[in-house]
Amino acid sequence: MSLQIEKLEKNMAKLTIEVSAEELEKAIEGAYQKNKNKISIPGFRKGKAPRKMIEQMYGKEVFYEDAANALIPDAYEEALKDCTEDIVSSPKIDVTQLEAGKPFIFTAEVALKPEVTLGKYKGVKVDKADTTVTDEEVNAEIDREREKNSRTVEVERTVENGDIATIDFEGFVDGVAFQGGKGEDYPLTIGSGAFIPGFEEALIGAEIGKEVDVNVTFPEEYQAAELAGKAAVFKCTVKKLQEKQVPELDDDFVSEVSEESDTVDEYKAEIKKKLEDNKAAAAKNAKEDAAIDAVIADAKMDIPDAMVETQQREMVQEYAQRMQSQGISMEQYMKLTGMTVQMLMEQVKPQAMKRIQSRLVLEAVAVAEKLEATEEDFEEEVKTMAEVYSMDTDKVKELLGENGKKQVMQDIVVKKAAEFVTENAKEEKAAAKKSTKKAKAAEETEDKE
Repeated sequence: MSLQIEKLEKNMAKLTIEVSAEELEKAIEGAYQKNKNKISIPGFRKGKAPRKMIEQMYGKEVFYEDAANALIPDAYEEALKDCTEDIVSSPKIDVTQLEAGKPFIFTAEVALKPEVTLGKYKGVKVDKADTTVTDEEVNAEIDREREKNSRTVEVERTVENGDIATIDFEGFVDGVAFQGGKGEDYPLTIGSGAFIPGFEEALIGAEIGKEVDVNVTFPEEYQAAELAGKAAVFKCTVKKLQEKQVPELDDDFVSEVSEESDTVDEYKAEIKKKLEDNKAAAAKNAKEDAAIDAVIADAKMDIPDAMVETQQREMVQEYAQRMQSQGISMEQYMKLTGMTVQMLMEQVKPQAMKRIQSRLVLEAVAVAEKLEATEEDFEEEVKTMAEVYSMDTDKVKELLGENGKKQVMQDIVVKKAAEFVTENAKEEKAAAKKSTKKAKAAEETEDKE
């Protein structure tokens, strides 16, 4: 096998890969052996017709496609071992010579990792996040916790907003019942907006066991075209009524929901601390994102389209795997949402570009700052992975192999670069930023100094 590399525009390259005629002959023979049982030739039992007889009847190219498909993956992988370029996309394959007795030649068009010219990456300016937690936020969080611990009890009274009414209903347009307009023992939360506008509001004040007419008009854009914009009457009967009872905020409630606090005041302090920790973590992530964005904005790199497309496909595959883990196949998801693979590809494109840009600039920062991953770093990362997957550390290392270890070490270096950029970023309040041309010029002078 031989390899030639031709550099193209915008960080693309064409690899010309040549496989010997002898290897091609083996592949054609393999294709014959694989397919001969499927081919019928008059005068021969299936699977017994000689290869030359099949080629005479169907053409000498009959086994070429299977032979090429068998050769290309291994030949491409072998070529990558001899290639000194950093390839960052899936190959676009094109067969240029395929004929028995001659070398098999194909090309692979690929994207090469672009060079990054860093601008400013130390001391970039980012907005300082406000991590203050107010009493209103604490009270709102406690209210959410009380709501989570509410219980539903049956009541004997008229319907009120927020109740859960179990109803029978049947809808009529011009006195005629319409398809899909009937339901029995339907649990409807009043005020949820689950039914068409006006329906739930009309049930407020209804008595249990008594039929009530609910007059509504279907929206003009209603999904069933035959009902859109039409007036309807629903005959409804409330069969059962339940209300949510939210627990009082007292020491008894605190003892039920908290393992750390015994009193309301202690619980408020606990919630405040939790919210402060959450805001601090969010602020740290926001600072890192903003710092990396600033580094990207001041860097120069020419990212090939094929690199972005490869990243898009990887992200769609990740999404499909997440769907699968929830018991939904990608085919089912497409039917339910009306999405297509191409629509998903377009949807993730900005994220794909950002992921590539972030990785490239952080790798460049790591080189500029001589950041490295140590064996201790690797051992620590393996330990974390083992805990996440409930595996032995030796088993994790075995599964990673040399290539996996190399990738983990690279990821550690990128993480260190992200920490470096974030730690060296200058935080400032958004309102305090200088906005005049004179102030901006002063800033640039200060940065140069």
